[in-house]
Amino acid sequence: MPGVTPAEVLSNFGITLVEDPAENQPRLLVDLPAAELVEHAIRREEGRMASNGALVIETGERTGRSPNDRFIVDTPDVHDKIAWGAVNRPLSIESYEAIKAGIVDFLNERDVFVTRGMAGADRNHTRRLLVACERASQALFIKQMLARPLAREIARTGEPDFCVLAAPGYQCDPAIKGLNSSAAVVINFQERVILVAGTGYSGEIKKSIFSVMNYLLPVEDDVLPMHCSASMDPVTHETAVFFGLSGTGKTTLSANPTRLLIGDDEHGWSDMGIFNVEGGCYAKCEGLDAFHEPEIFNAVRFGAICENVVLDENRKPNYDDVSITHNTRVAYPVEHIPNAWTKGMGTTPSVVLFLTCDAFGVLPPISRLTADAAMYHFVTGFTAKIPGTEVGVTEPTPTFSSLFGEPFMPLDPMVYAKMLGERIADGRTRVYLVNTGWIGGGYGVGHRIELAYTRALVARALDGTIEDSEFVHDDIFNVDIPTTCHGVPDGILVPRQYWQSTARYDEAAHNLAVMFEENFEKKYSHLPESVKAAGPHAQVPADARHRGRGLLGLRH
Repeated sequence: MPGVTPAEVLSNFGITLVEDPAENQPRLLVDLPAAELVEHAIRREEGRMASNGALVIETGERTGRSPNDRFIVDTPDVHDKIAWGAVNRPLSIESYEAIKAGIVDFLNERDVFVTRGMAGADRNHTRRLLVACERASQALFIKQMLARPLAREIARTGEPDFCVLAAPGYQCDPAIKGLNSSAAVVINFQERVILVAGTGYSGEIKKSIFSVMNYLLPVEDDVLPMHCSASMDPVTHETAVFFGLSGTGKTTLSANPTRLLIGDDEHGWSDMGIFNVEGGCYAKCEGLDAFHEPEIFNAVRFGAICENVVLDENRKPNYDDVSITHNTRVAYPVEHIPNAWTKGMGTTPSVVLFLTCDAFGVLPPISRLTADAAMYHFVTGFTAKIPGTEVGVTEPTPTFSSLFGEPFMPLDPMVYAKMLGERIADGRTRVYLVNTGWIGGGYGVGHRIELAYTRALVARALDGTIEDSEFVHDDIFNVDIPTTCHGVPDGILVPRQYWQSTARYDEAAHNLAVMFEENFEKKYSHLPESVKAAGPHAQVPADARHRGRGLLGLRH
């Protein structure tokens, strides 16, 4: 019902703050502009302003996501739909109520910053959000990350579809049943509430909202939610999506000056095309420089908020200093990218790219996938976790994350995989696997592929000219590898030929293929045989050993 105020919404939780309280009483500060939020954050000593105008904060002990502290409340309406397990951990209603009561009492004693925004650029699938934050800096973060409603949309907005209560300074009682620490990130689909307590890492707010959309869009809208970036050709308006976990290059590769950026991390794929779920970007900062990533480098300015970035004596960001964490981050509105497509919507993708960071160094820099292979790699989601993206990750760690976003997917992976397969088939979409990790050897031996080469490979995949190359088939990984690509040395394209020792390559490739097979059998043995057959095979077929080309066979 129109006219419902944030104060009225929050009063339903027991938060009794108002916008104009008596003198020296805590206030409710609603929809403040970015400049005013920056002023509040600096006055409250939450952060400092860098020489480039960005607000720089430190998140405290937790500098990345805390997956062991993420929960979904086990309510009757979702009990039979959630894929419960190590990722989607259940929490009782009683424990949720105890955490919520503590947060409410905590917030009632201090100023609360409220931001109203939207998740979803396509208004047919938008969800309205009210985010109440203890800190001005987190209110600024979510203000920049959400899709920004127009004034007339706010005026007629009634009850929000979901509320977020973020209290990083509140420490939960670890004795509450089900908790693992004093931090908790809890989603309650029945009450339509997200609780974030005990962690100052703002990515928890963003990813919790994404997790909510990953449930609501398929269940209520028949829309495929995707952990991906997306861009558009400025002339043809053909779109492409880039799947990948944090650290695989989604943000970097989508911020391309020759294309229009739709969004960098979260999208929906409907019958009408794709749309950005967010209104901002959340980029890694480690090693950021103006030469290699000028779009992101120049986006770090007033209105942006940096997390755990070290400033020098002149308050200039030192992006090479990772003494706080490797997971240094910056959040900024998508408009900070000069070539952003601020409408946030595009046509059905012509190309899908799966980005993986291979710490073994055996996957090719780029390879072409069949439709069945696309399904295989989507559900398995192989990559390496990069230092800093999660608590306790200090070196690249090989992992399998369903859908290239398993930590944020509440439903069974096959729900999403089936939707992707149908959309790829309907759109006749080309699919490629791109390794942005190591080549010439594994971590500590080889080196990470140069960004310029990855950009060139992706560019040729997007414009279709990579299909003019001759391809060879890799029998272990069951992919087709181009042997030439403009702008890329031929010698790095076929991994086995690039390693100094083919015997060591064969051993490493075999070991990774075994990991693929074991993961598939453990999680996805119920998938169609055609999908299983399209994946890696540790045992090379007998006929492949008699082709006279080692592990590679020629394929056009």
